[in-house]
Amino acid sequence: METIGIIGAGAIGSAFARALARQNINVVIANSRGPDSLAGLVADLGPTVRAGTVQQAAAQPMVLVAVNWSRLPEALSGLSDFAGRIVIDANNAIKVPEFEAVDLQGRASTEVFSEWVPGARVVKAFNHLLARLLEADPTSEGGKRVLFLSGDDVQARDEVAQLIERLGFFAVDLGPLSVGARLTQFPGGPLPVLNLVKFD
Repeated sequence: METIGIIGAGAIGSAFARALARQNINVVIANSRGPDSLAGLVADLGPTVRAGTVQQAAAQPMVLVAVNWSRLPEALSGLSDFAGRIVIDANNAIKVPEFEAVDLQGRASTEVFSEWVPGARVVKAFNHLLARLLEADPTSEGGKRVLFLSGDDVQARDEVAQLIERLGFFAVDLGPLSVGARLTQFPGGPLPVLNLVKFD
């Protein structure tokens, strides 16, 4: 698998990077403070993970974005058209530190997010599970921990599902964003924070 970009080095971004590093997948991770601020995290994660700029992370074939909602427009501003690359929306529309829902006027959070990543094939994933579970061994409870995904591009969904399976999780495809993104968005959806395990 080619290198995966991560924009955002908070709880979810770091947990995702850790899960990728376990499988020796190359990662470029970036935050708003610059590559030097990530030296400790990169050293901890190992040789397949390197710090970069937001532009370098965004240039990868698949990019996960996990940034505090209020900072998303600034974090994604100035990036060129994604030209069909896959962007994983791992964000939740909550105010930090108040932990209150952002009023999106009835729109799904991924619908709003998609406007900030023009040209991207957006897949909603990795947002519904607590970071500590995302970075933990997905088979530690005797089965495979479940991760949901949704998106309007079938091929993009397939590629993200393959990544989820490679990381040791069990992928559940919820279909298009109009259905799946609302089921997994937090707050509002019924699926976030559920720690579900698939047993054979």
